[in-house]
Amino acid sequence: MAENIQLEIVTPEKYVVSESSQIVMAPGTLGEFGVLSGHTPFLTSLQVGKVRYRDEKGDEHFVFVSGGFAEALPDKVTILAESAERLENIDYERAKAAYERAQQRLAGDKEDVDFARARAAMQRALTRMNIVQGSGSTH
Repeated sequence: MAENIQLEIVTPEKYVVSESSQIVMAPGTLGEFGVLSGHTPFLTSLQVGKVRYRDEKGDEHFVFVSGGFAEALPDKVTILAESAERLENIDYERAKAAYERAQQRLAGDKEDVDFARARAAMQRALTRMNIVQGSGSTH
């Protein structure tokens, strides 16, 4: 049996995950990457997306991350995220409402709309909704 790798997902406010994992998949800015025990060390920036990992028993878990950095070492992956939420903590209805608000801001023709900020809010909300829907969770 292959060795496990320690996964730490941390935000400025709290530890979100500290768990031994079989594999970690994360959304790097150059594409999704996977890390197993013994991986070559590297550091990368993250984009908005989902971190997937399998725990020691093989159960799959999902965590929303909103940017940040990841460091992979042979025995540990550390993710320093701007924000992060475990699947079970994502409020689907809240994400849907945020998505709709961002859509309304983008559809308007007001000069004072910060389009980059509205697009970023829409992307975060859509990613949260997709994580919930893709996991088979009820909402």
